[in-house]
Amino acid sequence: MERLGTGIGWRPEIAEAVERMPGIDWVEVVAENVCPGHLPESLRRLRERGVTVVPHGVSLGLGGADRPDAHRLAALAERAEALGSPLVTEHIAFVRAGGELTASPLLEAGHLLPVPRTRDALDVLCENVRIAQDALPVPLAVENIAALFAWPGEELTEGQFLYELADRTGVRLLIDVANLHTNHVNRGEDPAKALADLPVEALAYVHVAGGVERDGVWHDSHAHPVPQPVLDILTDLASRTSPPGVLLERDDNFPEPAELERELASIRRAVRRGRTAADAPGASRDPRPDGGREPAHAAAPHEPVPGATRARLGLAQAALLSALVAGTPVPEGFDRARLKVQARALAAKRADVVAKVAPELPVILGDAYRPAFLAYARQHPMSGGYRRDALDFAGSLLHTAAGLDGRARRELRVWWRDRSGPRPRAHRPAVRLARATRRVLLRH
Repeated sequence: MERLGTGIGWRPEIAEAVERMPGIDWVEVVAENVCPGHLPESLRRLRERGVTVVPHGVSLGLGGADRPDAHRLAALAERAEALGSPLVTEHIAFVRAGGELTASPLLEAGHLLPVPRTRDALDVLCENVRIAQDALPVPLAVENIAALFAWPGEELTEGQFLYELADRTGVRLLIDVANLHTNHVNRGEDPAKALADLPVEALAYVHVAGGVERDGVWHDSHAHPVPQPVLDILTDLASRTSPPGVLLERDDNFPEPAELERELASIRRAVRRGRTAADAPGASRDPRPDGGREPAHAAAPHEPVPGATRARLGLAQAALLSALVAGTPVPEGFDRARLKVQARALAAKRADVVAKVAPELPVILGDAYRPAFLAYARQHPMSGGYRRDALDFAGSLLHTAAGLDGRARRELRVWWRDRSGPRPRAHRPAVRLARATRRVLLRH
């Protein structure tokens, strides 16, 4: 595996700061946020300096019941080639459910949701990973995710699930130590046990991020400083193997560049502590679980997954997602309180992302934007991505006119017409920008 070194998640908000940071060997970019034909100048300059850029996908849904979408795979492959990346990464998660497989409406989560750690889910995931591997021009690595809740009837621990996935497919692993901490707080899972079960020889690199605890639930926010327990898990991992790369993720509430540099320094120290422990006299660990014992599951690795298996998984995921985003009854066996927390988190995520992809909406609606969107989300599950979500939200407001004064209604109608019509008028963007700028200046 190529040695990546120390990196940071590249985001437009900190692009200039990242370019100036010392000791940055590589960056990771959200794959869906870059256009191969129009790469940001900051990424171009980093690449020219020899900084490795890795695309990190968030929408493929490899843990879903359906086979990976060919168009999404092609888009991910195109970004890897445009960036000259040595690998691409995605998540062990499902992000949508329903559709033809279950003869039910297709629903989008708008976020990463955990797959059940069952044999059915593992069989489907392995086949989906193989399909993705065959379609990509570079190796694939998949990431463990944070979870607010557990599935009933799980048959494997997280470490066992990841071990069998890597063993059966040869896929590399992106281990997020912050997500291990999240699952420790929210699900009572032991990070050290998960690390002991991992096939560390499959490690591609490591994510480190911050979060926040509210009412006994840890939220993997990527908007807070990295806590010491996460650094301790990183040290434990580094005592077991030398990570090819370690990357700091920050997606919101960006601090000053000096603070990011201090966090990177803390990450480097945590890794050094782990390597020092590994080099201490008497420190010896077999990198394979159970001293190299073969995994218990002996299913044929390339046998196609039966359609009935995908259907069972699809029905279970559709029922869960419908409960989270459409208010249908909670499936039996789930923690209802935790699902309520997850449902609120999904709605808040939708509101935040729609505000980013359509920044004019919070300007037009002001303080009314967030409560209006959350009220809309409770009645309208997302089914067509965030940009479609923004249009549908605006159209719903115009239809009901709830809470809109005359000025907001006029500006919202202009915004909606410009984006929903077949050919927006050329002068509208400049007019919108001028109006939005004037409103912001007047408020401040």
